[in-house]
Amino acid sequence: MVDQPSGAPVADERIQRQSGLRRAFVRPELGAMAGTVLVFVYFAVVAGGTGMFGADGIMNWGVVSAQFAIIAVGACLLMIAGEFDLSVGSMIGFAGIVIALLSVHLGWPMWAAIIAAFIVAMLIGAANGYLVIKTGLPSFIVTLASLYILRGLTIYLSISTTRQTIIGGVREAAQDDWFAALFGGKVLGFIFYWLAEMGWIATFQGGNRAGQPVVDGIPMLMVWAVALIVFAHVLLTRTRFGNWIYAAGGDAKAARYVGVPVDRVKIAMFVFSAFCATIFATCQVMEFGSAAADRGLLKEFEAIIAVVIGGALLTGGYGSVIGAALGALIFGVVQQGLFFAGVESSLFRVFLGVILLLAVILNTYIRRLITGER
Repeated sequence: MVDQPSGAPVADERIQRQSGLRRAFVRPELGAMAGTVLVFVYFAVVAGGTGMFGADGIMNWGVVSAQFAIIAVGACLLMIAGEFDLSVGSMIGFAGIVIALLSVHLGWPMWAAIIAAFIVAMLIGAANGYLVIKTGLPSFIVTLASLYILRGLTIYLSISTTRQTIIGGVREAAQDDWFAALFGGKVLGFIFYWLAEMGWIATFQGGNRAGQPVVDGIPMLMVWAVALIVFAHVLLTRTRFGNWIYAAGGDAKAARYVGVPVDRVKIAMFVFSAFCATIFATCQVMEFGSAAADRGLLKEFEAIIAVVIGGALLTGGYGSVIGAALGALIFGVVQQGLFFAGVESSLFRVFLGVILLLAVILNTYIRRLITGER
């Protein structure tokens, strides 16, 4: 018998060895990475000369991708924890109306109206999680009910107070409000002016903005998207709480046996989903200067599709924030790419359906590889 060299790792026959290729193949975000490359290559060929990859074109699909990414991050962590939130779209419309009503019609300072919207939305998210845990009902059913309740309540509040479903005056109410600027302003504008002076990005040739760069800063919407992606990725991959999220979605009963606070984890993820939806709503209200009761329509499904494209399993316990972010990027590039390529925009919905079906088929295959099912 040969002695094991001192300091060498001891092999454990209970651990199945996997090749590097197999480990790479079962990475959640692998499919989204491949899809991102294909999408960029395709539109570089069919729309490369249309300005899609110029400064203003990149900003267009970058903003759309950021919108998808903000809600996809919340949906991703919740789905990994084994639950769904179908009330995200209605939450966006509801939070926006709350901000507009409190600031424009009740005269609250904009910062107070925004904070109130976050508090109310997160309480609703906590209520969704509590109902799911205490009743044992599927989150699909509970949040589907919330979807209708919030949408109806949003329309009622808007019409009963203003006699209309669109409330304007938000931009005026937000003037000189430092907190509102965190959601509706732009950053790093000096860099783009410098790039314009160097001739590296285009400038306006006429009108009041002649000589100014076509892109004059990075919208806070994009800043929030990047911040949420980084935060959620670190939380999921570098913290104990991230391990709890995976455990709660993978096998809740086994997780409880080893001391994971499954109920609290899942409720926290519902709250985080509502938080992300409110960030989206606040940025949207500040961008348009108004709130509308019908905002956020179908956003919950787009968020789920982005997460599924990113490699998350519908059964929970497996997924990646980076994958969800790439799924959102694919959405943004395709939506704007169809416009630049002159393709009928309604085909975007066709793309969503096809890509969802393909992603589910791929994820099912990956799940079988992981679990050894046949």
